[in-house]
Amino acid sequence: MLATPGLSLAAAATDRRFVLIILRGAMDGLAAVMPVGDPAYAALRGRFGPPPASGAALPLGGDFALHPALAELGALYGKGEALFVHAIASPYRERSHFDAQNVLETGGTAAYALKDGWLNRLLPLLPRASQPALALSPALPIVLRGAAAATSYAPSRLPQADDDLLARVGALYADDPQLHVLWSKAIDARMMAGSDATGRSSPAALGRLAATFLGRPDGARVAVIELGGWDTHSGQAGRLNGLLKQLDGVIAALRDGLGPVWADTAIIAATEFGRTVAPNGTGGTDHGTGGVALLAGGALKGGRVIADWPGLAPARLHEGRDLRPTADLRALFAGLAADHFHLDAALVTRTLFAGEALKPMRGLVRG
Repeated sequence: MLATPGLSLAAAATDRRFVLIILRGAMDGLAAVMPVGDPAYAALRGRFGPPPASGAALPLGGDFALHPALAELGALYGKGEALFVHAIASPYRERSHFDAQNVLETGGTAAYALKDGWLNRLLPLLPRASQPALALSPALPIVLRGAAAATSYAPSRLPQADDDLLARVGALYADDPQLHVLWSKAIDARMMAGSDATGRSSPAALGRLAATFLGRPDGARVAVIELGGWDTHSGQAGRLNGLLKQLDGVIAALRDGLGPVWADTAIIAATEFGRTVAPNGTGGTDHGTGGVALLAGGALKGGRVIADWPGLAPARLHEGRDLRPTADLRALFAGLAADHFHLDAALVTRTLFAGEALKPMRGLVRG
């Protein structure tokens, strides 16, 4: 389950596009965006890092460098179209993937305290579209579940059915008030997906497929992409290099596929928790706390790393082993959504994260 990529989409009558990429399994933020200016970093990580063949880290200015596998993201950073928020986490402080992912997606303070997702709670604040939310996966991710209308379309791995067969099935359903509506929506989604409607479930293909739906004038405006496999307890250097290349490819596919509407797009990649500062005995890292959020898109005010850096000295670590969080993912979600969709930040924060005294993170989007 953790290794299966997925894509979900939601419609809204706006020109702004918003993409959430969930990195399931807990990405090592200290390897993705390396705090090279922290004197404790080299001592803790030593030679544990990007494989030598992957090239030099990409300097981000100041005290941070980007993993070389994120070359496309680094180029966007140089153009002011990417930024990184470090030492960030959800309110969850234990080490269960499933509980942490539930908190990440529901926006609650504890696992299973809420039944719907924070992104579903955002949808009613956006201008209403003529179509309901659409999920391109066998099941909606929790972040998109809730009162806002949603349907689903799963790309098929089977050979394409010919037009004659589709017409015959459509005729069978024509007089059924329930099945006719469902069939029509499925055919509409299949037509929008075009050449990516079958078989291809690689991360880059998901990025291209998402761009196909998001780029249409009458298409989706909100997308969720799920990428798994980030639980790197062993052999992390090589595995993480490949995973980050996949993520880089998804973002590049979105940029290329969206074309001119890239300027109206904001993407955020987040994970359920970080990983331990020190590597373990099998060349990996274990479940941690603080991590990094990666943001990209033409709508962003990028070219910077945002961090209230807590330091990696032993006395500064969370529970003596993890990067201590100094920022809340919910504040990032609320501030980015409010500014990107031109909504009242206080209203967005109350709606998405009711009862929480959060200060939304502002200034991430171009004026």
